[in-house]
Amino acid sequence: MSQTIIGLFRSREQAEEAIRELRARNFSDLDISLLARGEEGEGGAEAGFDDQNLADGAATGGAIGGLAGLLAGAGALLIPGIGPIIAAGPLAGALTGIVTGGIAGGLIDYGIPEEEGERYEEEIERGSIMVAVETDDEDLAEEIMSVFRENSAFDIKAHE
Repeated sequence: MSQTIIGLFRSREQAEEAIRELRARNFSDLDISLLARGEEGEGGAEAGFDDQNLADGAATGGAIGGLAGLLAGAGALLIPGIGPIIAAGPLAGALTGIVTGGIAGGLIDYGIPEEEGERYEEEIERGSIMVAVETDDEDLAEEIMSVFRENSAFDIKAHE
């Protein structure tokens, strides 16, 4: 059964280190995504909705930092009511072109209940960084959660 493991981090550095650790453990075949609040005036914050394009994998602005090298499809987009968001990995594609429903709406396709998605959206608005990993292996899910704990995730949960 497929699971999405989500960890929330207080800093980009913690999230980046967790992703690096997953890569170092040869979990390169996993679908890893990241969502973080962007800074005003970067990437999608200046562009209109018609100009958003995460699908081409272009990395925009300094806000992405080391993520461009860690995850495919890194870019910035503007979510109505939230502002600029940095998104990377498969989840970035789910959020591309979103006009209503915000982040919570985009998470539903990943098995995240709407209520939980709204909570994650609020955390991201407050500045938390979300890392999501999809896996079919229950033992691997436990190891992913362990990596998140080792890298100071403050909220870790598995969603089926």
